[in-house]
Amino acid sequence: MQQRRWIVTCVTAAATLAMVGCDFEMGEWGSSDRFKEDFASTHPLKSGGRLYLESFNGSVEVLGWEKESVDISGTKYCASEEQLKQLKIETTAEPDAVRVRAIRPLERRGGCGARMVLRVPKRVILERVESSNGGLRVEGIEGNTRLKTSNGGVRVWSLKGDLEASTSNASVEVGQFDGSAVIRTSNGRIRAEGVRGFFEATTSNSSIDATLGDLDPSRPLRLHTSNGSINLTLENYKNNEIRAETSNGSINVRFPSALNARLQASTSHGTVSSDFEVKTTTVSKDRLEGSIGSGGGLIELDTSNGNIRIMKR
Repeated sequence: MQQRRWIVTCVTAAATLAMVGCDFEMGEWGSSDRFKEDFASTHPLKSGGRLYLESFNGSVEVLGWEKESVDISGTKYCASEEQLKQLKIETTAEPDAVRVRAIRPLERRGGCGARMVLRVPKRVILERVESSNGGLRVEGIEGNTRLKTSNGGVRVWSLKGDLEASTSNASVEVGQFDGSAVIRTSNGRIRAEGVRGFFEATTSNSSIDATLGDLDPSRPLRLHTSNGSINLTLENYKNNEIRAETSNGSINVRFPSALNARLQASTSHGTVSSDFEVKTTTVSKDRLEGSIGSGGGLIELDTSNGNIRIMKR
């Protein structure tokens, strides 16, 4: 019995460490005596050009600078010397586009992958930056950005442009951001500040925390999670349709004091409260419907097993 308990404890600890390690960069695969090799190259790319990157089993960082060139550095690693020889970092450079691709070895047994850091022109379109089992970090970019990974966090800082970002089993964080964003993950928190234009966020088993600036009034704001809370602050409200939905979590929304909107808020096994005067059509402990001010865009809030609070900033 004692031996059985020790085994269960070890398995639980290993699982916990695996989840913790998934946030930004996976730990190195395999044993400490793996085979590694550094790589580096520099390629011209004019301002406003495009970058394509495809890698696997490793983190990727893309940092903007003032030069009109792409500087690539990193480390590739494998479980055997033969695999390391087969793992290639292929780069194709044109005046207006650079493509970087990590090519997998034919023999895929054992851990194998690559980590990369790229410095790129500040004004660049990140057409596709993709990895797996590793985090993505983007900073100081002016241009539309598309990011995709798995089992690794996504962190975007000081970006001007539209953003599409997706991962799984990890968080997504966006700060000092000016543009429209569509963010998707699972089993990870979404946190955003300063988003302008459009925002859509989807996750599960975690929270969504967003502070948003000027939104495009012609486009809806959508937030969806499960088993987690939603905390939303709007610096301005321009009659946007808002849909926030979760389960087993609370919803807390903050609006400017001069708010004109239509409200539909409902929960089960919780309460609904509002700092604003609501001209009600339906009111109960767990449901509140009506108009705030002179009415306007629809604010629809829905949860179960959680409270809903509509507050003034």
